[in-house]
Formats: sequence, structure tokens, C-alpha cells
Amino acid sequence: MSRPRGFDLDQTLDVALAVFWKQGYTATSAQNLVDGTGLGRGSLYNTFHSKHGLFEAALRRYDTVWTSRQVEVLEGEGSVRDRIRTVLMTVVDEESTPSPERRGCLAVNSAMELAGHDEEVTALVRHIFARMEEALCAAIQRAQLDGEIDKTQDARQLAQYLLSSMYGLRVLGKVADRQTLTGIVDQVVRTF
Repeated sequence: MSRPRGFDLDQTLDVALAVFWKQGYTATSAQNLVDGTGLGRGSLYNTFHSKHGLFEAALRRYDTVWTSRQVEVLEGEGSVRDRIRTVLMTVVDEESTPSPERRGCLAVNSAMELAGHDEEVTALVRHIFARMEEALCAAIQRAQLDGEIDKTQDARQLAQYLLSSMYGLRVLGKVADRQTLTGIVDQVVRTF
């Protein structure tokens, strides 16, 4: 019979997620995770089996919390164009903080650091990207039915264009100022 877990799993994942998000996978040590979560190595390893297992769980948590917020905006009421702009401006708001810790997007950061040579992380990042693409495509299709977006545009290609714009903002946000990022959002929204 196993002992009950003596810590809140979601809270632990939120802390680990923040540590990985700030430092990246490679630069995060087991000690960083112990210090951040306040748990012993034994508790972390018994639950997640390895640093990599904890990272995968943190990426899933990121999808559950952060991606879900963006999907909820896209599924909301009102103009689809306005909702897409809101999602893009959320990126600008997050990336143009005065803090030198412009974290970017954990999925994009993970893709740049690990995708291509880590199959599990590649699959998780693909899932996150696909989820956002599906939400964008569904919103665009609703807007096309309502006459807000031209029906002759391919909804899937437009969703992919918006997805690449959104993640491009995440990368540019590490170095660009708010005015530049807002200008990009305005241009993107004008194109469809």
C-alpha cells in the first residue's frame, strides 16, 4: 500500500513550471526544483521519476492553465477579430513588462531548446501548438459563417498564419519594445 502524497500536486507543478519557465530545462538543476517546491528530492523523484518527468508534467500543466486561457478567449462572445487581437495583445502585455525576465512562452522556449532531439517534449509542444491552431481555426470558421471574415480565405491557413504570428511575438518580445509589438499586432489583424 502506497503512502498518500503529502503535497498539493498542482501547486508543486505550478512552482516547477515557473522554475523551468524562468531558467529553461537544461539550466534547471534538481536543487533548483527542490528549493523552489520546498519538497525533498525523494518526494519529487517518487512522484515524477526524474527531472524530465517533472518537466513533462509541468508542460502538461502549462497547457491546462495557460493554453486554456487563450482558448477560452477565442471561444468567447463578440467579434472574432477582437478576440484574436485580445489573444495577441495578451502576448504583448506579458512580453513588454518592465522586468528583464521576459519569459516568452514555455512551449516555444521548449521547442527551441529541446524539440527535434527529445521526442516526448516534441510531442507535447506539437499538442499545444495544434490545440491553439484548432481554436484559431474554429474561431475563424465561426467568423466566416457570421460574415466577419471573408469565406474565400482558407480558415486553416489563416489559423496557421495567426499561430506563427503569435509565437513570433513571443520570440520578438524578448528583445522588442511594446510599441513595436503592438504595431505588429495591428498589422496582423488588418491582414484578415
